[in-house]
Amino acid sequence: MTPKKALLRRLETLEAHLRSEHPNLLPVIPTFRAFDRVLHRMGLLAATDSLAMRIPWWPMISVLGLFSAGKSSFINSYLGVDLQTSGNQAVDDKFTVVCFGPDRKYDALPGTALNADPRFPFYRMSDEIEKVAAGEGKRIDNYLQLKTCSSPRVKGKILIDSPGFDADDQRRSTLRVTDHILDLADLVLIFFDARRPEPGSMQDTLQHLVSHTVRRTDSRKFLYILNQIDASAREDNPEEVVGAWQRSIAQAGLTTGKFYGIYNKDVAPPIEDPVKRARYEAKCDQDLAEIHARMTEIEFGRGYRIVGILDALAKELEGEVVPHIQGLLATWRHRVLIRDGVGAGALLALGIAVTWMTGGAVFGWLGGGSPAEWAGGIPLRAALTAIGVVLAFGGWHFTMRAAVRRKMTEELPERFGQMDLNLRLAFTRNTGLLASLFRRRVRGWTGGTRKDIFIIREAIAHHVQVWNDTYTDPAGAKHDGRADSAGLITGEQAAAAVNTAYRLNQPGYIHSAHPGDAPPPVLATVLQTGGLASGLIGNLACGLIKRLKAATGGK
Repeated sequence: MTPKKALLRRLETLEAHLRSEHPNLLPVIPTFRAFDRVLHRMGLLAATDSLAMRIPWWPMISVLGLFSAGKSSFINSYLGVDLQTSGNQAVDDKFTVVCFGPDRKYDALPGTALNADPRFPFYRMSDEIEKVAAGEGKRIDNYLQLKTCSSPRVKGKILIDSPGFDADDQRRSTLRVTDHILDLADLVLIFFDARRPEPGSMQDTLQHLVSHTVRRTDSRKFLYILNQIDASAREDNPEEVVGAWQRSIAQAGLTTGKFYGIYNKDVAPPIEDPVKRARYEAKCDQDLAEIHARMTEIEFGRGYRIVGILDALAKELEGEVVPHIQGLLATWRHRVLIRDGVGAGALLALGIAVTWMTGGAVFGWLGGGSPAEWAGGIPLRAALTAIGVVLAFGGWHFTMRAAVRRKMTEELPERFGQMDLNLRLAFTRNTGLLASLFRRRVRGWTGGTRKDIFIIREAIAHHVQVWNDTYTDPAGAKHDGRADSAGLITGEQAAAAVNTAYRLNQPGYIHSAHPGDAPPPVLATVLQTGGLASGLIGNLACGLIKRLKAATGGK
C-alpha cells in the first residue's frame, strides 16, 4: 500500500468514527481536505500527511505538573476509581491515556495501541521521538500506555496523565511528547505542590511548562492548580503560598492566569480547627467545582476548537508563514549573490594575473589563428575561452546556491507554528535547481490560493453558525414554543451547505474556485431540490413530534 492510499484509508476510518460518535463534526472533513490541498501545493505539508491527522477528534484533557503534585490522585478522585498509582515519589514514568471502556479491569495496554491508531492523539508518535532521540522510537512502550475505565465521567473524552515532571533529568524525547500534548489538548491542568517551600528551585520546570503558554492564542485552556493546599493550614497562610507560586510563575514569563487551590479531603490529614477546616473545605469545593465545570465544557466546545484551529491557521498562513518564507528567500538570495560576487572576482583576478604574466600576449593568442579557426567572425580560441569562463562561473553559482540552501535548511526548525508546518520542505521547493534566484513570490501562494483561503474561511463561518443555531436561541423562538421549526435549516440553507461541501471536495476547484462558483447546473438543481425536500420533510417531522408531545402531555 502506498503512503497516499494509507492516508486515504486513515481519513476514511476517521470519517466512519465521526459518523458514529460525533456526526456534528463530519461536515468539517471537506474543509480540512481543502486546506490540505493548499498546504500540499505550498510544500508546507507532505503529500502523505493531512491536518485532520494532527488533531485529536475526541475531547482531550491533559494533566501535567511536578512529580508527587497529586496528579494521579486527582484523576482517581475525578473518575471515582483507583485507576492510577499515586504516592509521594515518582511512581509512573509513562504518559497514560485514559478512555472509556465497559470493562472494569484496569490493565494497561502497551504504547503500540496508541502509536498505531490514528484516532488517538499519539498516532505515529514513535517517529517524532526518533527525530529527537535516535533509537528511542522503537521503545514507544516505555513512553506511552493506554487504560480504559468504565466511569461515565470519561465517556466521550480522553484523559492524559503525565509522568512526574523533573526538567533537570528529563529526556528530550519525553519533552517532545509533552510539547505534543500542550499543542493538542483542549484543556491542560498544570499541577504544583503547595508543600514545596521553595518554588524558586523549580524554575527550569516552570520555564518549560509555562513558557509555552505565554504567546499562545489558546492560553485560556491552561489551568494552574496548587494541590495539597491544606499543608498551609498549620500556619494558616494559603495566601502567602499562592503568592509565592504566582511570583515564581511571573519570573517564568506568565503574568496572567488564575490559581486554583485544592486538596483531596479523603486522603489528607484532617484539619483540627473546625473554623479553618470549614474555610479550607469551602475554598476547595468552590475551586473543584470550577475545574470540573471546565472539564465538562470541552464536550460542547470541541467543534468550535477544531474549526478555530483552521481559522487561526488561515490567518497564520497569510500573516506569518508566507512573510517568513519570503524573508528566508531574501536571505538565501543575498547569500548566494555574495558568493557569486566572490566567484566573479576570482575569475577577474585570474584574468588580470594571466594578462600580467604574459605581458598582454594572451590577447594576441585569443585573437590569432588561421581563418579556418574562426567561427562566425569570432576567434575560436576566444569563443572556447568565453564558454569555459561561463561554465566555470555557472558551476560555482549552482554549487554555492545548493550549499547555501542546504545550510539554511539545516538551521530551520523541523516544525513551524501551532500546526507543525513543514517549513523545510517549503523552503527547498522554493529554492530548487530551476527556481529563479530573483523570484519573490512564494511557490503556491497565488491569487487563486487566496480565493481558496477565502472559501475555507466562509465554510468555517458556516460550521460555526450551524453550531450556534444548535446551542443558542437569540430570538427566543425555542422558548416560546417555536423550537421545533427554529432548530431547522431551510431548504436553501441545506442546498448552500451541500454546495459548499461540493466545491471543497472537488480536486480541480482549488485552482479556479471563486466564492460565487457553483456545481454544474443539473447538479445544482438536484442539490437545491434535495435541500428543499429535506427541509420540508424535517419541518413535517418536527410538527408531528410537537403534536405527539402535546398528546402525551409533553412526555
